[in-house]
Amino acid sequence: MTDHYIGFWNLENLFDIENSTDRPDWFQNTIKGELKGWNATILKKKIACLKSIIELMNNGQGPDILGVCEVENKPVLQKLLNAISIPGRNYKIAHHNTSDKRGIDVAFIYDFNLFKAEKQFFHVIQKRSATRDLFQVNFRAKASDKMLVLIGNHWPSRSGGEMESEPYRIMAGETLSYFHERILEELGPDTAIMALGDFNDEPFNRSVEHYALSTRSRSKVMNGRNPYFLNLMWPTLGTGRGTHFYDGQYGVLDQIMANKAMLNGAGGFKIVADSVKVETFAEMSSSGANPAPVRFGRPYHRGKPNTKFTGHGFSDHYPVSVRVRET
Repeated sequence: MTDHYIGFWNLENLFDIENSTDRPDWFQNTIKGELKGWNATILKKKIACLKSIIELMNNGQGPDILGVCEVENKPVLQKLLNAISIPGRNYKIAHHNTSDKRGIDVAFIYDFNLFKAEKQFFHVIQKRSATRDLFQVNFRAKASDKMLVLIGNHWPSRSGGEMESEPYRIMAGETLSYFHERILEELGPDTAIMALGDFNDEPFNRSVEHYALSTRSRSKVMNGRNPYFLNLMWPTLGTGRGTHFYDGQYGVLDQIMANKAMLNGAGGFKIVADSVKVETFAEMSSSGANPAPVRFGRPYHRGKPNTKFTGHGFSDHYPVSVRVRET
């Protein structure tokens, strides 16, 4: 049996440089001003900070698979990959370009020595203004030839108000539960599926619980008529900490969910009990009684100089991780 470390991290605005030739014209015009001063030197510093945390994951061995979001394009993610130096790792990228109005995507970094990204799908969330698609990757374990389906999520934000924006996340939740069921119909009821990402809602919110069909009840997952996910982040809610810090409060917006086959091991992969973690590395946390993740930020904010920008930091989200046993 082999244990795999699988995680997710919102990298917070990993944009390509100000005048990148890899950026489409529509987005170059939209983002103009926001990326002022975001040059090769600043990007290199951001990448150095991010890679230092990734190299700490999994007790310094690095992740086997890491989902990421708020990545502008594949070339800038490749720059991050090129900076990571972990002996024995052979990282590749699974990425999908979306039409998101902020130009940010969801992707996976995976060790090609362990897994093959056999198939990739994107599931569009029907919304008036484009948002991030759900990104599904069917990973095939090279040692056992067993399949693990991962669905990367970065749901619509709460900007404009939590309640006002909630219908958009409900759409995302309904889309996730729909494709959860379709995958099982297509690949079989014992297919191992995990949904992970930045959901911009808490485990108890309607979008997650009632529409994505994500629950804290193991019994409901094992015996329910509909395909449910077990939300592995519920225990975090009682700790006084979270995955994201905003306006003086923690939120558990970053979550990992596992389906029935991931609990009983029927598909060849099984969640290791009590292995879910919020990776609050000291290097990326502020000091004090209520430490928060240290942001990297940008030189300009809404077209004006950002006086708080220091050129050092990480993200406004902590990574989350879980161990999965290949049975």
